[in-house]
Amino acid sequence: MELPDSPKIPKFMQLVRWIYQPLQLMEASAKAHGDCFTLWLTNKRPLVFLSNPQAIQELFTTPLEQLDARGTAQILQPLVGENSLLLLSGETHQRQRKLLTPPFHGDRMRAYGDIITNITKEVISNWQLGKPFSVRDSMQEITLRVILQAVFGLREGERYTQLQKRLCDILDLSGSALRSTLSFLPALQIDLGSWSPWGYFLRQRAAIDQLLYAEIQDRRDHPDPSRTDILSLMMAARDENGEAMTDVELRDELMTLLVAGHETTASALTWALYWIHKLPQVREKLLAELDNFGDNGDVNEITRLPYLTAVCQETLRIYPIVMVTIPRITKTNLEIGGHQFAPGTMLVGCIYLMHRRPDLYPQPQEFKPERFLEKQYSLYEYLPFGGSNRRCVGMAFALYEMKLILATVLANVDLALVDNYPVKPTRRGVTLAPSGGKWLIATAQHQKIKNPVEV
Repeated sequence: MELPDSPKIPKFMQLVRWIYQPLQLMEASAKAHGDCFTLWLTNKRPLVFLSNPQAIQELFTTPLEQLDARGTAQILQPLVGENSLLLLSGETHQRQRKLLTPPFHGDRMRAYGDIITNITKEVISNWQLGKPFSVRDSMQEITLRVILQAVFGLREGERYTQLQKRLCDILDLSGSALRSTLSFLPALQIDLGSWSPWGYFLRQRAAIDQLLYAEIQDRRDHPDPSRTDILSLMMAARDENGEAMTDVELRDELMTLLVAGHETTASALTWALYWIHKLPQVREKLLAELDNFGDNGDVNEITRLPYLTAVCQETLRIYPIVMVTIPRITKTNLEIGGHQFAPGTMLVGCIYLMHRRPDLYPQPQEFKPERFLEKQYSLYEYLPFGGSNRRCVGMAFALYEMKLILATVLANVDLALVDNYPVKPTRRGVTLAPSGGKWLIATAQHQKIKNPVEV
């Protein structure tokens, strides 16, 4: 069984380009080899990229007995731990997923609306009129504070302050393509003391672990059934055998939520604010929809506003934060997309290339929210959160948070782009993020800080 074609460059150079120029590598590979090609990005095995809806459907609907996801996200293991939902497979993955899903849906999720809007108002009240600011820093502050309050129920105190600081520090270690190299090349992961990148990472992780385990122990020592934060709900959850999560499992899932739950949303919000203010017609349509909605609408209704929803969907289409799905490893001989794959082959759905297919998304390089009002895309054509049993467990919460933050910002501040400031997609760890810099400016802050929703 032959692997699909691969770029005619050395394997190590494929990895280098994946780190520094992932979009160009994927686009050039697709142009040369179509919607199924092979890249060599690890020492162990090749990675087959799929970007055809039929192939993605076959991948997502293949029985779990024939595919394994265990260990395929090993690049994240040093940060999130072995028990993270991202690294588990089979029955253990299904168990953890069942325990983690309830807090992110329905009334429990909507209870966090107040937290989201209040934190957003606090952060934007500090923006200085006429002075450019870093959109990413502001969005990251909002989403991290939301996660700390919603997940931990922490609002103030030394533990809250320390977690906030140390999480930002450890994530900034992969804040650019150059700094992300450490994650992709295990040979560089050497502890040469606190001054070395890996040594610094290990010490920051140990400090965060100490904070997380202390919080878990406090909850065990002082149970409070009235608490509604996600940590409390996770600790109270039981599987079908009546067993709760261990402290180590709780730690790993908390790290997963803290990292995946605020970095990704901050990047998406930063992109959304860029596109909204780069394209006047998008901003005008969105403001008109929010104005028509009024100040006293129900939080559940604002998250259903069609154009606001379409803006969020298009933001996640044009530059998806995660470029590929979690890899699946074939356990048996398997046919996907007309190709025969031997056991041990690693397959990924290429989210970025799928979202750039002209047959699905005409003029794919253009930001057009209207496309989501005109057409309903299938789970195999639009997949910013992955798919099948590996779809992001926090998807509903992330979209809910995005919409509330955008609505609150637009209701309270007039913003404008700094002229001709280039904003480009760049690697940030395993994700795709907008480039940094101070490219947005507050031109007017409304006299009365108003909450666009009554929660």
